Amino acid sequence: MNVDPRGGSRVRKAGHAVDPLFIDRWSPRAMSGAAVSQEALDRLFEAARWAPSSSNGQPWRFLYAHRDTPHWQTFFDLLVEGNQVWCKHAGVLVLVSARTTFEWNDKPAPTHAFDAGSAWMSLALQGVMNGLVVHGMAGFDYNKAREVLHVPDHMAVLAMIAIGHPGDPEALPEKLRERETPSSRKPITETTHEGPF
Repeated sequence: MNVDPRGGSRVRKAGHAVDPLFIDRWSPRAMSGAAVSQEALDRLFEAARWAPSSSNGQPWRFLYAHRDTPHWQTFFDLLVEGNQVWCKHAGVLVLVSARTTFEWNDKPAPTHAFDAGSAWMSLALQGVMNGLVVHGMAGFDYNKAREVLHVPDHMAVLAMIAIGHPGDPEALPEKLRERETPSSRKPITETTHEGPF
């Protein structure tokens, strides 16, 4: 049975009324290995395109590789072993980077990572709406990514993303099968404060 990338609301309960999309989004690992079309991928990048950013700088840059293409192995080899175990069934691997300076004056863009995070969330939500698995990762070699993907010095290497079609959780190693469920969240009373910290 395939994992449901929109299954968060079966496990999670919101403390306040929000659109179910936010609760349904989660980060499965089980993917089928089927190809993700360029058209399907471009829909995700189009969603990211409309994310807000400081001075409309749009600092995010996405580098990607489809499975079974010449660039796939380069991206796959960046991942730590624990992520390779399940990412081998992804349809696309993406590197997220962000320009740390504004294009028009080369002055520091202090919200570059914040802006790229907005683009990532837009991409992730569109992926879930389209029935795709979209899983962000920190487990990869940042320095090697900069080197082998020729990321310029004025760009920050931020994260990687695995995108694919839902797969069977039973195909995952046992340790990962146990974790193949939407995670909970802290209540907002632990993460928000009126006034000073």
